[in-house]
Amino acid sequence: MSNEPTFMSQFEISPDQRRPLAILGGLLLLLFVFYWSTLRVTAGTWNSPEYSHGWLVPAFAGVLLWLRREPIRDASGSARWAGLGLLSFGLAIRMAAAYVGYPYFDMLSLLPCLFGVFLIVGGWHLLRWAGPALGFLIFMYPLPSIVQREMLNPLQRVATVCSTYALQTLGIAAYRSGNVIHLGELKLNVVDACSGLRMSTIFLALAVAITLVTVRPLWERIVIILSSVPIALLVNVIRITVTGVLYQTVGREIGDRVFHDLAGWVMMPMAMGFLFLELQVLSNLLVTDADHQPAPIGISPMGAPKSPKKS
Repeated sequence: MSNEPTFMSQFEISPDQRRPLAILGGLLLLLFVFYWSTLRVTAGTWNSPEYSHGWLVPAFAGVLLWLRREPIRDASGSARWAGLGLLSFGLAIRMAAAYVGYPYFDMLSLLPCLFGVFLIVGGWHLLRWAGPALGFLIFMYPLPSIVQREMLNPLQRVATVCSTYALQTLGIAAYRSGNVIHLGELKLNVVDACSGLRMSTIFLALAVAITLVTVRPLWERIVIILSSVPIALLVNVIRITVTGVLYQTVGREIGDRVFHDLAGWVMMPMAMGFLFLELQVLSNLLVTDADHQPAPIGISPMGAPKSPKKS
């Protein structure tokens, strides 16, 4: 019989892993029950278009946890005390948030509790491979209302200014008044929904997800994450600019239809295209010494054995 692992063997649990997995599952179930009301509030925010990606965040975190899985080792005493401290810290934040009536801190308090549970069960080794998946759960939460309010106006202003400049560059008579672009007798309002905040939050989460599932140097991952918001804003500017061009060429009715309907489907593939180009540039930006190392003696560059030369 073949000794190669089968598909079902990937789901088999070795006897020494059953106890720590049972403890981990039991503690997570207790957290789930304890945070049920908070999780329902969190899921309610995902019905908003700005945070509709929240439904995918826990699913991706689960897949990432499975892909990065390693056997659970025994936790040291110091790791368990540290995990207990994190768990206590998270529960203290939850109680304080309930006292002051600020639900956002209540939602966030789940994260230190999760880190604490994993640290108690498997120590620092478990936290090293499970930590990225747990940290990714931050993207399932909406931005605090005060942060969202402070970001909307600058993003609207950037989108309006850049789109007006792009339209002028294309030879279209356009000028800006506040967050309104004037195109002759027509007005293009860059409202809150056009600020690019929704696209920025979604694409930032996507960029982080890509860095977690691809093998790249740390500096490349940092560049990818830092460039996600500018790419999202660029795509939003293109969306507004194309709408302004359509206003001037085919009329406002078709322009509004493209702006509100078609653009929503095109923006994400367009942003992914820019990100793909960035990945290609980063992959060819630096050439390592390994790319110039000669092939071993007797092996051709393609890996086929060379026939020995006859004297």
